[in-house]
Amino acid sequence: MKGLIIKGIGGFYYVDTEAGIIEAKGRGIFKKDGITLAVGDMVDIEIIDEEEKKGVINSIEPRKNQFIRPPIVNVDTFVVTFAATRPKPNFVLVDKFLVMAEMNNVDAIICINKCDLVDEETLAQYIAIYEDTYPVIAVSAVTGQGIDELEEAIAGKTAALAGPSGVGKSTILNAIIPHANMETGNISEKTKRGKHTTRHVEIFEAKGGGRVYDTPGFTSFEILEAEEDNLEMYYPDIAHFKGQCYYDDCRHLKEPDCSVRAAVKAGRIHKLRYESYVANMEEIRNRRKY
Repeated sequence: MKGLIIKGIGGFYYVDTEAGIIEAKGRGIFKKDGITLAVGDMVDIEIIDEEEKKGVINSIEPRKNQFIRPPIVNVDTFVVTFAATRPKPNFVLVDKFLVMAEMNNVDAIICINKCDLVDEETLAQYIAIYEDTYPVIAVSAVTGQGIDELEEAIAGKTAALAGPSGVGKSTILNAIIPHANMETGNISEKTKRGKHTTRHVEIFEAKGGGRVYDTPGFTSFEILEAEEDNLEMYYPDIAHFKGQCYYDDCRHLKEPDCSVRAAVKAGRIHKLRYESYVANMEEIRNRRKY
C-alpha cells in the first residue's frame, strides 16, 4: 500500500494512506543502507495490525529533492518568510533560504508577515527588494490581510514555510490551516528574536489540494553546497548578467569592468541583494579556510 509520511517522531513515522493514518517503523534495510526516512517521502507500507493501525515501511519512492535542515523531501515551493518588524529583517539570512531553493530547483515565494505593523513606505521598500525576481506576498496572520493570496499561491503544491524564528510561520500556518493548531510563541524581549515553537516536522493538508510542511525555525545555517564559483547562479537577478563582465571568472566584488556592480549602481540589481551576495560569498571563503 502506498502512502505519504506526514510526521516523524522518535523513530516512528505517521503515514497517510487510503486506510487512514498508519503508525509505522522502517525496516532495518534503511539503516543498513544509510537511508533516513523523512516527512514528504512517498513509501510502500505493509499494515501489520489493522485494528491498532500499525505497520512497517518496506520501501520509498525516488525523491524529487531533499533538505538536511529542515529534514524534508519532495518540496515544490518554499514560502520564504520574514517579518516586516519584530524581529528586524535579516536579508542575508532570507537570501540563504532562496539560495537553497535555487540549488534544489524549488520555486520560491517571498512572504512578508506582520505587514500591519509598518507603514506603507517601509513595506514598499521591502517588496522592492524581491519583486522583480520572486512573487512577493505581504500578509498579516493577525488581521488576515494577504492570507487568501497566499492560499491561492500554494494551492495544489507541496509548500514549505521557511524563515527565521519569530517571523510568524506557525501563526501563518494556523491562518491557512486552522486544524494545524500549531503552538505559537512570543518574541524574546532580550534578544528580539523568536522562541522556537515547532519541535518536529509535520505536513498538513491545505486548501486547493495542496500540502504544507511546518518545520522547526532556523536561526542560523550555512549555505551547505554553494561554492565561490557558482554562488552567482543562485541569485537569478545577478545570474542575468553572467558573461557580461570583462573577466570570465568575475566574482563581482572588486574586479574592474564588472557588469553586476554596474547594474547595482544603475539600480537594476537591488543594493541589498548585492550586499547579501557579498556577505554570503565572504562566508563561503571563510569556510574554506578551516
